[in-house]
Amino acid sequence: MANESGSTRNGRPHLLAAVWLVYLVAIPINLFQDHATPSRWAFELGGMAVFLVLWLSVFRLKEWRALGPIGGMFALGAIFMPSDPAALVYVVFGATFFGWSFRSMATAYRLLIFYVAAIGLVGWLTHLPAETWIQALVASAFVGFVQVHFGREHREAVRLRLAYDEVERLTKVAERERIARDLHDVLGHTLSLIVLKSELASKLAEIDPARAAAEIRDVERIARDSLADVRGAVAGYRGAGIAAEIDHAREVFATAGIALECDAAELRLPIQYEGVLALAIREAVTNVVRHAGARTVRLVLRAENGRCRFEIVDDGKGGGPDGAGLTGMRERVESLGGVLERSREGGTRLVVSLPLGAAS
Repeated sequence: MANESGSTRNGRPHLLAAVWLVYLVAIPINLFQDHATPSRWAFELGGMAVFLVLWLSVFRLKEWRALGPIGGMFALGAIFMPSDPAALVYVVFGATFFGWSFRSMATAYRLLIFYVAAIGLVGWLTHLPAETWIQALVASAFVGFVQVHFGREHREAVRLRLAYDEVERLTKVAERERIARDLHDVLGHTLSLIVLKSELASKLAEIDPARAAAEIRDVERIARDSLADVRGAVAGYRGAGIAAEIDHAREVFATAGIALECDAAELRLPIQYEGVLALAIREAVTNVVRHAGARTVRLVLRAENGRCRFEIVDDGKGGGPDGAGLTGMRERVESLGGVLERSREGGTRLVVSLPLGAAS
């Protein structure tokens, strides 16, 4: 009688659970057919009112606290069945709630067996007609066992729905973090270059106006490229490629007056690996220009011993603790089974190592 629609929402039983109350119509029909006296009408209708109170209350109770309303339904059946066989619906309703009130199937089954045995005992002690108490016993056993099964299925469905909601929430969080990391990497590099070129143009404005104008035109070009990069990052694009990032590194270091020694081999890597390395190069170059105060930088990229190795070393002041950019870089590298190492003695040395076997 109770089913999945019998679950509560905002503390109220679902409307469809009330459909099963139609079985209560058998009681007034019996009273009408028996030409019952007014006192009997009042007595049995009062019993129906008590049942409805118990029926409403059991939805709010779980585990052992639900035994109160269930026991009350059993008691109503025991009281009214001797005079009205239709009152067996009370005990059948009581049997339906074991599966919904108890999370443990074993507990629900044990209590249901005890409940059914009690129906047989009451029928024997009160000398009910065999047809009445056997019908109450069989109906309660069948409906009760079915509802224990459906109760378990309902709880499993609820757990799966909650798990799905949690996975969806975590996926959204991860995607927001991914976009934040990409925007940081893309804008950090580009804005640093714009600042450097703007400062250079300001210094050259009176000394060499033509070159200052050229630097400003470069700032305009870089700003337009930056807008395209931001759009690409939001769309899931992970970088322009290793070769492009190394070319940008040369341009940035030349603008900043930092000597670059580059030993970069041409590697063919999967898009995901190339994107992670390209962003690592971009973040490392940005950090050197912003924080290191270096005069020379050495950049190495090669494949060795089954791994792709990127290393950048400067002779600056060593830098500070890991920021958001380095943290995002480390997360990307480790997601591919790689390792990121950083040391700050006598300058900064950053090493990224990715396994080529997993890439292939």
